Amino acid sequence: MSSTIWGKRLAEADISAREVRRPFDVAAGLRRLAEDAGYISPAAQEPDGSLARHRLDVVARLAVTEAGAAAHVEELTAVIGDHGEDGPAPAGFDGWTRDVLDIPGVNVFACTLYLAHHPESAVFWWQLAAGAGHSGAAYCLHLHHLANGEVRDAALWKHQAATLFKGTEAFFDDVENLTGYAMRIGSRRVMATRRLEEEVDRLAERHDGGGLVSRLDSRLADRIHDLAAQH
Repeated sequence: MSSTIWGKRLAEADISAREVRRPFDVAAGLRRLAEDAGYISPAAQEPDGSLARHRLDVVARLAVTEAGAAAHVEELTAVIGDHGEDGPAPAGFDGWTRDVLDIPGVNVFACTLYLAHHPESAVFWWQLAAGAGHSGAAYCLHLHHLANGEVRDAALWKHQAATLFKGTEAFFDDVENLTGYAMRIGSRRVMATRRLEEEVDRLAERHDGGGLVSRLDSRLADRIHDLAAQH
């Protein structure tokens, strides 16, 4: 998901998408100054894995229900999909380049796998998309590693996402505010994923490439289109 799309999302969200600024904590500020001066040791801070997981849920759902998501998956299916015995043979891994694959479709496929509870497969496809320059996939990897307490990997992918976004910490704050807003209204916008999960489970049974879901087909694109129509 590009920075332009995130900006549009923020513009469309109401004022509650902007979290209220907290009053300045004088004690915490003094502590930071003392830490910077070396008078006291920085307090160990554990990453909030639960919050990162919730943010990743929101980002993945936004990607799957984004306008055009199903079309991107259809483009991806045309290259590497299962077309049945009478269809063209899908391209092998060696032929998968950014010039051949629909990279936004790769990210949508990864987000679909994540929502359908196939995280290992999701990570594989996110890495493929991020390596081809997809900033949203890199940000998803950041959140995934943060949710699992893998701070170093999370930091590396956040840096990669920032490089691809060409953004700043303020931009990440905006994204996190937007996901926080989506989390707060999520109870009123429940995405029915059961049929999506069934489709992914079917693909997992048919195309288990070393434990990873390695193929997709037009039926998955149809389910994504159905979900997008509900939003």
